[in-house]
Amino acid sequence: MEQRLSIFTIGVKDLSAMRAFYEQKFGWTPEAVNKDIVFYKINGSLISFFSARALMEDAKIAYEENSNRHYALGYIVNSEKEVDELFAQLESKGVTIIKRPVKTFFGAYTGYVQDVEGNLWDIGTNPLIPLDAQHNVVTHKDIRHLEQ
Repeated sequence: MEQRLSIFTIGVKDLSAMRAFYEQKFGWTPEAVNKDIVFYKINGSLISFFSARALMEDAKIAYEENSNRHYALGYIVNSEKEVDELFAQLESKGVTIIKRPVKTFFGAYTGYVQDVEGNLWDIGTNPLIPLDAQHNVVTHKDIRHLEQ
């Protein structure tokens, strides 16, 4: 696994308030946004804000109201084969698999592992997040059509 970070997803209680803070106070511009999630490009990666409850539900971890562990580090690769190979490699090294990779409704293929202190890594491939030759995030494609 290369030493890089593709996405840092922070689970939030109030997405509207977080967007207002980062856009009005920091002056950030969203890269992609819908009613459920917002992505901001920072250098060669993305930071996203997503419901803390939904993030924990996706990772199959119990939501705890007062926890500060409502986040996931994202590692994007280019293919499902690479995802499967990486999960096999990590599992062979004793890494805890939280959720095996599955196909999502929007075409991503992703799963979760955790480090020795319980920090989540969301590892997968996502057709909405193209990478450059150095595996830096290029952009996040429009996601408004994914609102449910």
